[in-house]
Amino acid sequence: MLQNIGQRIRTLRTNKGIGLNAFAERLNVSPGYLSNLETGKTDTIQFSLLEKLQEELHLLPLESESTDELDLRLNHAKRHLVELEQVNPEAAHYLLSHFEKGLELFRNKKGL
Repeated sequence: MLQNIGQRIRTLRTNKGIGLNAFAERLNVSPGYLSNLETGKTDTIQFSLLEKLQEELHLLPLESESTDELDLRLNHAKRHLVELEQVNPEAAHYLLSHFEKGLELFRNKKGL
């Protein structure tokens, strides 16, 4: 299970553009420990660290045990779009409609 969480941590961290060393410092853990956690080489994690990870990455709940990067990225984008919709519905609609138009454009080019 920690391997799946570790993969999720790495994906979410890199999607936010945060380097391993900077994120380890923010979490108050060593870069080596964070790397081991992300690669599944450690089998321990403190509850306080899980709380910090939740605050930083919205790690839990795991919608699924999927480690598919596309699923993780889409879920991450969805959470941000929902948050944006609450404060700026027009911007959220704009982004979503352009995403949908882009998908349709590429689907038509591929003959899907």
